[in-house]
Amino acid sequence: MVSESPARRFLAEARRRLARRRAAWGVSARRLTSGPDHILVAPADLRAGDAHIADEIYAGRFPLAGRILETQGASPFTIALPSREFAEELHAFAWLRNLRAAGHPLSYANGRALVSDWIRLHGNRAEGVAWEIDVVARRLIAWLSHSSILFKDADRRFRRRFLKSLSVQAAYLGRVAASARDGEERMRVRIALALVSICLPATPSAIRLAARRLDAELDRQILPDGTHISRNPQAALDILVDLLPLRQSAASVGHDPSVRLISAIDRMFPALRFFRHRDGALALFNGGSAASGERLAAVLRHDDTTAGRLRELPHGGFQRLGAGDTVVIADTGPTPAGNVGLQANGGCLAFEMSTGRDRLIVNAGAPVHDRETYLRFSRATAAHSTATIADISQVRVETSRFAGPRLVAGVTNVTATPQDSDTGARAFSATHDAYLARYGISHERQLRLEADGSSLIGRDRFLGADGRLADTVRLEAVLRFHLHPAVTVEERDGEIVLVPPGGHRWAFVCLDAQAKVEDDVFFADSAGPRRSHQIVVSVIISQTPELQWTLGRA
Repeated sequence: MVSESPARRFLAEARRRLARRRAAWGVSARRLTSGPDHILVAPADLRAGDAHIADEIYAGRFPLAGRILETQGASPFTIALPSREFAEELHAFAWLRNLRAAGHPLSYANGRALVSDWIRLHGNRAEGVAWEIDVVARRLIAWLSHSSILFKDADRRFRRRFLKSLSVQAAYLGRVAASARDGEERMRVRIALALVSICLPATPSAIRLAARRLDAELDRQILPDGTHISRNPQAALDILVDLLPLRQSAASVGHDPSVRLISAIDRMFPALRFFRHRDGALALFNGGSAASGERLAAVLRHDDTTAGRLRELPHGGFQRLGAGDTVVIADTGPTPAGNVGLQANGGCLAFEMSTGRDRLIVNAGAPVHDRETYLRFSRATAAHSTATIADISQVRVETSRFAGPRLVAGVTNVTATPQDSDTGARAFSATHDAYLARYGISHERQLRLEADGSSLIGRDRFLGADGRLADTVRLEAVLRFHLHPAVTVEERDGEIVLVPPGGHRWAFVCLDAQAKVEDDVFFADSAGPRRSHQIVVSVIISQTPELQWTLGRA
């Protein structure tokens, strides 16, 4: 669970910077060589575009990363940008999909002009945000995917410069690929390089090498049950959105997609369905944010698998209870090992609950924009529908100015046992050790969803190292149940009544302690953090080491 030692992280960062510096020298050298003369296939972009954003861009207004940049007629690549996150989005060129959605020559010409500006201003010197590893990978995917609209009515000079720049960037990415950060970034790099090998003229050996390296990453990052090693459902969706066009592109030019690529895709589809609420959105775990339900639906339309709905993801560490029109999804897994764990959240034993198309209990989720401002708050245990002890998060990270962050505490061991009954009720019991080393306490949670889906019964216990109730520990434990912003709250007769938009009222009752409603923040809204509410139950463990509560239709 704990990440690399400071010395190893220092050396890894030094190697990473040296690799980028050496690769940057190669960019200057490759300016004098010729590039490819055509593109064999343009991959599809499964992410939907917005024609209105294309109109904004044409007018010189760039709405990216939660900010709007007014260019006043200048190129956006020549003026100060409002944030680093904005710069990453601008240089990644994913916004080209909006120009495609507009569907008219003016937008295509605008895209060509902006790409030409980038090549002129940033294409010859590999430095700054524009040449960060993940940004280069995303830009290659975007340029290849939207090359057809950029080439529409383009002259030979633009085509030649565009193809040459693609070649230079791909060579750079190949040199720095081994130093990519573990997880999504490294996967995206391998996908981008595999796409380049298929979409641009390449030797058979180069195509096989790119495929083998991607296969190795898929084997390592996509677990046997289809979960991504980050344990973030949105990460799996984002990866699959790029893998599907790769598979299609390979087939369209006569290459058989590898068996391991097909296997990884087939494993990921059931896992994504596992995390899907009935409103079409993904559950918010381990950095998940607002993911378009339309995008998820578009991806799932490519699902040819016949697997039924999974009850649990044993390798990823998740449980799903479903009965009637009620769904409960719970995190019952440890903090990811290695440096992937640096992005993990402190949400073990947290759960989300929906009824029909209404979300009731959620996690606060990760911010879509302004991540530097809000991300550390969204990762804390207090931002999840689980228990916090002594106001300490389950996951703790230390940061070095040079070597970056290091995971110093997290969840190492989790036991989870399904306990479904013959009557149709769905249940599980799980225990984690995040607080065991520091306080000698384990948290156990049992959830039971009745057969008709009308009631969720929960029991939380705080146990000592001997497995008995920790009734001698004078520490505060706080249970939080974060409510979706669309849910309104009423308090009456010792009950807390939840009223979702669909109108079915649900009552929360805690039998062993007083529950109260407090203000809350929901981070994972596409428009930015939203005000919401949470149910909070606070106890002193020595006085109340066990709590029982119910959430049922009122």
